[in-house]
Amino acid sequence: MSQTISLKDAVAKIKDGMTIMVGGFLANGTPNTIIDALAESGVKDLTLICNDTAYPDKGVGKLLVNKQLKKLIASYIGATPEASQMMNAGELEIEFCPQGTLAERVRAGGCGLGGILTPTGLGTIVAEGKQVINVDGRDYLLELPLHADVALIGASVADEAGNLVYRGTSKNFNPLMATAADVVIVEAKEKVPVGDILPENVHTPGALVDFILE
Repeated sequence: MSQTISLKDAVAKIKDGMTIMVGGFLANGTPNTIIDALAESGVKDLTLICNDTAYPDKGVGKLLVNKQLKKLIASYIGATPEASQMMNAGELEIEFCPQGTLAERVRAGGCGLGGILTPTGLGTIVAEGKQVINVDGRDYLLELPLHADVALIGASVADEAGNLVYRGTSKNFNPLMATAADVVIVEAKEKVPVGDILPENVHTPGALVDFILE
């Protein structure tokens, strides 16, 4: 069963040099309380896997602006001008990944797959250094799975056992990332007793969740 955790202890789980996944789409569905505290913690040299860099003053953009990141794997950085500036200055390594491919790589990491095959990116910079596999006369890129030390998840509702529901577009990357990390920490907007969430409405089962923010 999931355990409750204080904000201080949640942030303390993340150490220098770790790889973290953070759910969200331009900070929607992002556990922003945890991210804000992480931005003040001084932890550094992180590898961040997320859809985008949110904004300079909101979401994971704060970690980037603070230069707490060593590497970023994402599909979009346009809302955070500092990202391209740091990339061009050699201060941040960025691996661009098409959004659908990014989602599938995370899913592959969570399912224990060896990778996925996709035609997306063939003949572009995305294909550089990657293996091309031919299936029935058609070429595909082999995209490797993604896994993290810690996943930080933003849920709409959590029960005391860690079962989660995401409302609207906050679902985005959160369910996938909850499967693909050694430790899963959840920040929920609402907490309810066990039984309040119907089994068929559970998006992430509590068995995948290690900690829920107090």
